Amino acid sequence: MSVFKLQQFSIQQSASAMKVCTDSLTFGAMVPVKVQDNVLDIGAGTGLLSLMAMQLGAASVTAVELTPQAAGDARANVRNSPWSQDITVIEQDIIDYAANASKAQLFDLVISNPPFFDNQLKNKDPLRNIARHTDTLAFSQLIRICAQMLKPLGQCYLLIPIDKIEHISQLGIINGLQLEQVTTFITQRGAVPKLAALHLIKTEQPLTVTSIEHCIYQAPQQYSRAAERYLKPFLLRFA
Repeated sequence: MSVFKLQQFSIQQSASAMKVCTDSLTFGAMVPVKVQDNVLDIGAGTGLLSLMAMQLGAASVTAVELTPQAAGDARANVRNSPWSQDITVIEQDIIDYAANASKAQLFDLVISNPPFFDNQLKNKDPLRNIARHTDTLAFSQLIRICAQMLKPLGQCYLLIPIDKIEHISQLGIINGLQLEQVTTFITQRGAVPKLAALHLIKTEQPLTVTSIEHCIYQAPQQYSRAAERYLKPFLLRFA
């Protein structure tokens, strides 16, 4: 069984196509969750981001995952965590979930590490294709659902390829989500950034966009001071 152990919980990931990686850990550690936020995790996978959001102070998380394999891992991870009563794992297409959601069922924060790639060569593993490609959830659908499921002034936090920033920003404006901050992730000092975390707010008022560069590794296997500050509450190496 493949298990990734953190300080307060562990991630069983034997069935899920997408395993824990440095990018997802860093993204989860930087989620702008406020104490007592109700959170929606779209494409929850193993439940990593849901569990990290709870550790950061969320009141509850609804974790929606399409594939039975990843949803099974997520349920096991939630069940074995300190927050088994506070996270609800729903095995469903987020499009169907949003279509049937009550108007009263709105969230303070939506988080998602969505499928990245359009029209690129695919892996032989169909589960990995679902997790990595936008076939099952286009960015336009994702942003529309984020806007639909958020309370006024609610927050949306997404991890996307850096070349999609402008596209997501424009989709946000169309759907009443204003981009507030862009955090580009550099895996190692000197490398070209490939991913960015976008922080959007549900408001019609245009916002001043702040841009931040976050370097994860200062040198091989050596976290930067900023990365260590975010990851220190989670990784065993800092316990």
